[in-house]
Amino acid sequence: MSAPYEFVLALAVVLPALWLRPWRMLAPSGLQTPLFATLALLPLLWALPHWHAMPLQLPWSGACLVLLCLGWPLAVPVLTLVAGITWALTTITGAQALSLLLWQGLAPATLALGLGALLRRTLPPHPFIYILGRGFLGTALCVFAARLLAQAAGHTLPHIGGELSWVALWLMAWADAVVTGLLTAIFVAYRPQWLATWSDTLYLPKS
Repeated sequence: MSAPYEFVLALAVVLPALWLRPWRMLAPSGLQTPLFATLALLPLLWALPHWHAMPLQLPWSGACLVLLCLGWPLAVPVLTLVAGITWALTTITGAQALSLLLWQGLAPATLALGLGALLRRTLPPHPFIYILGRGFLGTALCVFAARLLAQAAGHTLPHIGGELSWVALWLMAWADAVVTGLLTAIFVAYRPQWLATWSDTLYLPKS
């Protein structure tokens, strides 16, 4: 997929998020901490594969965790800033930074938004469903699906082709899933104010 088409797809995600005025979520909440942590740490993780020459790079997304912490409207511009910082930290081109933003950031975050809405409509609101469904399994599925879309768009894994690439993508998605699921469980227990998608009223109703 050429850069102009990826730019149009990215714009189709960024503009609706900005239209929702996501900055309003910051003033009355505790989301400043996960926001600044994302801007400080995630660009380094995104840049890491471009700093080291390896036969098979292991990209890290983190977008599903950002989605759970900040909510979709705020996660989208923050991930855009992450891609911009990564571009500044590395020698990648603008087109590569755009692909990074779309397939490693916006696509998994938007898929995670859709999966979260599906879980809320079909399953009861329970902390176990939130942590397992959105943190662990949901992240694995969304990151895997986003990487399949990226591969269909022409961003294939080097030296790996055919069905073997699907296995590699699935296994790499679980790196995101394990970390996202563990941090989600920790935040639910100790820092629920860092999760914009969590609600004590919804998930911990009084008996």
